[in-house]
Order: sequence, then C-alpha cells, then structure tokens
Amino acid sequence: MTALRTPINTLLAARAALERIPLALIQLAMRIAVGAVFFNSGLLKINSWEFAIKLFEDEYKVPFIEPVWAARLAAFNELTFPVLLVLGLATRLATLPLLGMILVIQTLVYPQAWVDHLLWGSILLFLLSRGPGAISLDALVERRVGVGQNPSMSTGERRRAAMH
Repeated sequence: MTALRTPINTLLAARAALERIPLALIQLAMRIAVGAVFFNSGLLKINSWEFAIKLFEDEYKVPFIEPVWAARLAAFNELTFPVLLVLGLATRLATLPLLGMILVIQTLVYPQAWVDHLLWGSILLFLLSRGPGAISLDALVERRVGVGQNPSMSTGERRRAAMH
C-alpha cells in the first residue's frame, strides 16, 4: 500500500498543478486555434480567388447558392468572424456563422472530415455557452459597464470569478 502512495500523490499533485491553469488562458488558446483555421482558409480563398470559385463550382457544389456568391460568403465569414473570435469581441455572436459553416461543410461537402468538424464545433460550442473568458475584449467591456456583476460580491470575488 505504501508503494502506491508515492505515485498516487505524484499524480494528485500533477492534477492540482494543472487545475491551476486559468480557464481564461485555455479559452484564449481555443479562440486563437479555431480562429486561425478559419482565417487561413479565408486568406487562401482571396489569394487564389479564381481557384476558390472553381472549387465551389466543381467540388463543394453547395446547393441553393451560386458558386461565386458561396465563395464570397465563405471568404467574408472566414475573414471577419475569426478576427472577432481571437479578439474576444462579440465572441458568442461570432461563433454562430462559423458553426453554420461547419454544419454546411459537414453535411454537404466533406462528411468524412467529421473529426475536424467535431473538434472545431466543440470549441465553438464551448465559447458560445461559456463565453470568451477574462482575457477578451468582451470581458473588458463587461467590466467597464458592470454587466454580469453581482453587487453582493466583493471586488476580489468578482476578479476570481472573472478568471474562471
């Protein structure tokens, strides 16, 4: 029994150390990771516009919308909403068009890429449901205007709550 105590204590200490990583830092990393995926895709489209349109005509074949308009809409979404996501500005709103794109891509274009879509979608759903975290412009705005503050909490309690 004593022989097991040292490895178990080591694991418990490691878990406790990992639990001290601020959630806001993890949320920032998630915003950057997903934002970079979509933003890079948008850059690729505008840097090779003719090729992007050809992809929408021949490979993506999104129904109910002309390929040129689909390419424009995709490029706009991929170059606008990831910037908001990374900045943490209107974060919850910015997740919605990206989740919509994932749904369309998964359903109509690349159903075999479900692992990537599940990963991106999970991150976006987390940000939609929990917000961007304390390291964001949304949090700065909320602190400035006092949105979401509980008047019965002390300043220290509000700071600790904002970090989690």
